[in-house]
Formats: sequence, structure tokens, C-alpha cells
Amino acid sequence: MEHPENSAEYAGLQVNSGVEQPSVINPYLKRNRFRRRELSVAEMVEGIIKGDITILSQAVTLVESVNPDHQQKAQEVINKCLPYSGNSIRIGISGVPGAGKSTSIDAFGIHVLKEHGGRLAVLAIDPSSERTKGSILGDKTRMEKLSVHPDSFIRPSPTAGSLGGVARKTRETIILCEAAGFDKIFVETVGVGQSETACHSMVDFFLLLQVAGTGDELQGIKRGIMEISDGIVINKCDGDNVDRCHMAATNFRNALHFFPKSESGWTPQVLCYSGFYGTGIKEVWDMIYEYVAFVKANGYFDYRRNEQSKYWMYETINEQLRLKFYNNPAIRQQLQYAEQTVLAGQQTSFVAAQQLLDSYFTSLKD
Repeated sequence: MEHPENSAEYAGLQVNSGVEQPSVINPYLKRNRFRRRELSVAEMVEGIIKGDITILSQAVTLVESVNPDHQQKAQEVINKCLPYSGNSIRIGISGVPGAGKSTSIDAFGIHVLKEHGGRLAVLAIDPSSERTKGSILGDKTRMEKLSVHPDSFIRPSPTAGSLGGVARKTRETIILCEAAGFDKIFVETVGVGQSETACHSMVDFFLLLQVAGTGDELQGIKRGIMEISDGIVINKCDGDNVDRCHMAATNFRNALHFFPKSESGWTPQVLCYSGFYGTGIKEVWDMIYEYVAFVKANGYFDYRRNEQSKYWMYETINEQLRLKFYNNPAIRQQLQYAEQTVLAGQQTSFVAAQQLLDSYFTSLKD
């Protein structure tokens, strides 16, 4: 097309037609060029034992996958890593939302890596939305120092609507992290409901974070989570909040007197500290190491781990039975009809459930 600028009235000005623009897609780019090669079980186990973080992350992804092929491969990797596990201190951290769990983990982790060395893995469980089924997985953003430390590994995982399943997978992830050489493991809960019990069943020391102003002695007595806590820490003890934190610590100590003595024989301690200013962190770690030495001396450390192994064996049995029941073809056909009869008032929920169970066991015989 002729440009009007090249006419005689625009003497001295000439515009060239230009060149043909290249394609936005690089013709030399191969589509499979960046596809990651799938590692075998032996290669994955070898990489985990050597402490390769990339391979460890891939293995954790396999563990969390719902794909049956991935699950089978993940179990093979876990079984081969099992002999290299068990050499760590597992610490569960829980507390109400806003208590400063992620900030505390950052402060605790930096302190222990600096003072005691070793390697630290953080397994954070993040709640999933009931509507969108998505998770933010943003706890890592609050661990500014720990997330860039070369001896730390932070892995957030979604609940995905099933807390028990994630708890089981978190326990399997602990085995992989221990095989990779991590001698200190933090398990951060979502801080509500059943998660504390699931977390307590896979850690050696359960730390409860509290903040001032959560209630008096009576409120502390009513909270069942305090019964399973091995240590209680009042966070945000700084500025004008110091007196309130010490008063809250006194209330919690008074409330602990009403609880029966724990199986380990350990009396939970109540401490105050500030995660923002980093004060009181040494005292918290001294409490944790004192507890570990105490339970190892009286044999409770090994006893608790054995009880946890049995607990998760039965939990796995229950989960597998539940999955096989709902995936049974005969049950799938009868479930909708059973729902309709219950909603119509033709039979009770208990009778419908018993009929479904009888049908399931009959199908197994056939």
C-alpha cells in the first residue's frame, strides 16, 4: 500500500513499507522440550536419601495425589524410605486463628537452626474452601526468614475437604522428610476442630499457642485441646500487652491443676513470648528439649510412637473400608434409592444403612 507521506507535497519525507512480522510462536521450540522426566521408584528413593529437595517435593506430590497409579508408586517409595525414618523430633503447633502460628514457626525455626544446627521441615495444613474447594497455601509468606534458609523445607498442603485423609498423608510426608535428613519437623494445624487430635497422633510434642484475653480459668478447663497439650505458650507478650499475657499464663496454670496427670508423667509448662520481637524463644526450645529428654528417659517416647503407628494402621483400615464401600458398583446403584426412601419417610436412616451394609457384604461373597 502506497503511503501518502511519499507524495510530492511531503518532499524529503519517505516511509518504507517495512518487513513482514515473524510469528509469535518460536518455530524452533519443541513442545516436549520442558517436560519433566518421570523418575522411577529407585531413583526417587535415592534422591530423597541424598536430601534432594526437588525430588522430595515430587514424592510429596505423589503422596497427596488421588490418582491410584500415583498412590501405588507413593506407597512403594514410602516403604523403601521407612528404614531411614524415625530420627527426628516431631513438633505439632496449634492455636486459634490469629495466634501467630506461622510467625512463631518462623521465629522458632530460625532460632533452632542457628543454635542447634540440623535441618528443619515445616508441614503446614491449610483449610480448603467449602465452596470453591481451593486453598490459598499462603502460610509460607509469613515465614520470610525460614522460607529462604538453605536448611529448611516448607510444604503447605490443602485439607481438600477431608481432614483425616490429609492427616494420613501428612504422616507419610513426615517419613519422607526424615529419610531426607530432616531432624526437626513442625506440623502446623488449621487451628480448628478435629485437626488437633489428628496432629497430636503423629507428633512427639504438641505445642499450643494462645493469646491474652481468651477467657478465665473456667474457659481453660472447658477446652479439650489443653488436655493433649505438652506445652502452652502465650504469644504477643510485648508492649502494653505484657501484663495481660502474664495474667493469662497464671490463669492457664491454675486451670491445668484441674486436669489429670498425663500418661507421660510430664506437667505442661506455660510460658510467655513474643514472636514479633523474638523474645522468650530460647525458653520455649529449652522446654521442648527438656520434655524430649524426660520422655526418652522413662520410655514414654518409644511407647507413644508405637501407639501412634497402631492408631494409623486402624485409621487406614477404616478409610480403605469406607472407600471400597462407596466405590462398590452394587452400592452405587442402591444409594440413590435408599436416600429416596429415607426422605419419603418409608424407612429410618438406620434401617437403610443396615440394608446397604448387608447388600455390600453379600456382594463380597458373590
